[in-house]
Order: sequence, then C-alpha cells, then structure tokens
Amino acid sequence: MLKHYDVTIEGDHIQWLGEKPKAQNIRAIIIIEEEPSLSTQVKRTTPAHLIGKGKTLGDIVSPIVDQEDWECLK
Repeated sequence: MLKHYDVTIEGDHIQWLGEKPKAQNIRAIIIIEEEPSLSTQVKRTTPAHLIGKGKTLGDIVSPIVDQEDWECLK
C-alpha cells in the first residue's frame, strides 16, 4: 500500500511534517516542486507592428438593466 508523507530535506537531514511512518527502513520516490526563476519566465508583449492599431468599438459588456432603472444610483 502506498501512503504519502510531507517532509522537508536540508542536505542529508529529513524533517517530517506531520505523521511519521512506523517502518524503520523506507523506500521513497521524491518529487521536487521547484519555483520557476524570474529569469526563465517569459512575459508576453505586443508585437511592435500591432502597437496602437487596436480599437474598441463600443462597450465590451453592456448592462442588462438601463441605468435609469437602478435604484442604487439614485
């Protein structure tokens, strides 16, 4: 049967976070969750030939109820 345990590892030292297994000899598969560095993250930018060419024609979302019918605006 497989169970999961949370640990932190610093060098050769393992610290159990929560429940500790009862077995003395343990075989484990370690999956490491790494934070991507800022230098490897790609930021999206607008291509130079498209800058300033986009236009919005009207509202993207229009209200269902007219503003005159909103009691909270009075």
